[in-house]
Amino acid sequence: MKPPPKVALLVETSNAYARELLHGVRAWLREHGPWTLWLAEAGRGADPPPWVRDWRGDGIIARIETPAVARAVAATGLPAVDVSAARLLPDVPWLETDDRAIAQMAAEHLRERGFRNFGYCGDSRFNWSRWRGDAFALHLARHGLDCAVFREPRPASGGGSRADWETELSALGRWIRALPKPVGIFAGYDIRGLQVLEASRRAALAVPDTVAVLGVDNDELLCDLADPPLSSVIPDVRRTGYEAAALLDRLMRGGPRSGDGRLFAPLGVATRQSTDVVAVADRHLSTAVRFIREHACDGISVGDVLKQVPVSRRVLEARFQKMLGRSPHAQILSVRLDRVKRLLSETDLPLAAIADRTGFRHVEYLSVAFKRQTGMTASDYRAGRRPSVHSPAPGRGGTATPSGPG
Repeated sequence: MKPPPKVALLVETSNAYARELLHGVRAWLREHGPWTLWLAEAGRGADPPPWVRDWRGDGIIARIETPAVARAVAATGLPAVDVSAARLLPDVPWLETDDRAIAQMAAEHLRERGFRNFGYCGDSRFNWSRWRGDAFALHLARHGLDCAVFREPRPASGGGSRADWETELSALGRWIRALPKPVGIFAGYDIRGLQVLEASRRAALAVPDTVAVLGVDNDELLCDLADPPLSSVIPDVRRTGYEAAALLDRLMRGGPRSGDGRLFAPLGVATRQSTDVVAVADRHLSTAVRFIREHACDGISVGDVLKQVPVSRRVLEARFQKMLGRSPHAQILSVRLDRVKRLLSETDLPLAAIADRTGFRHVEYLSVAFKRQTGMTASDYRAGRRPSVHSPAPGRGGTATPSGPG
């Protein structure tokens, strides 16, 4: 019997995002393995393990984020798949989470809460952070909205290094105080989100009423340690790892490359206290939006919303269009469909059960509404978003190291 392929996983084990990639690889192996795995404990940006130089394996999955790792992978001459956004080896197939889709989801999350002032705080050293910031600002501009961007301070030494934590906090505090309020701030990853929360606290700015903060990665430990708990976009990291394993398997079997890169859209937003607000001065609109957020999946109608506020349907419709750019009915439908997507991605519930849990009286209506919004059927969406029967855990985290996640 032919021995199983020997595969090196040059993926750090020090942060939640990378570990989710490894969970995705494991999910693929449970269905299609086995492989003999070579995995060294490492932090982000670490040099490749010494054994790679003389290693006689069959393939590599790597986060190619430094020139040293790029040289080591290239020197092996083996089939490889890159799961980093750095793109240091353009000839190696690349799989990553979709930063544009993440940014658009973040923008809509904050817009739906009534914000008209926005900021982005990332880390300009990294491709993924720049892409998120650009896409966030572009999406808002399409709705006639501006976005302020935080420019990180640099230490006197310059170069690609980063200022220390306290220096960044001071600069963040000055930036946040100067922003028009209330403001919704999109932090490029969860550690940045924690910094924004701390800078807001030091500046005596109330979160989320004056400053709402949204991160990326949904590192549950970090988000729950935050004060208040941090809302965060959930990237589909486990799917990325799963598809990386599937692609490497094809390459090791001599199959063709399936394009230069694939991007995977986020699963949704884990809403916590840092964005649990309706940032509109119109208290009747605020009441209506909050009621919809809390009860849309109970099967409510616009008539139920009108019972909560002393205004006519015509007035309510006009206020929704002016402040949120959509009707009350569209707002109800949006909340329901977001929940449908989460249930399709994270559970094996049949569509009829999902319809019942999200306020749709008929499966057929859910199916039509879902396809109208996404351009695909619910079954196709589920098949495309779930790597295996194992529910994907929320994704990309970071550590409090200078290099950040990504």
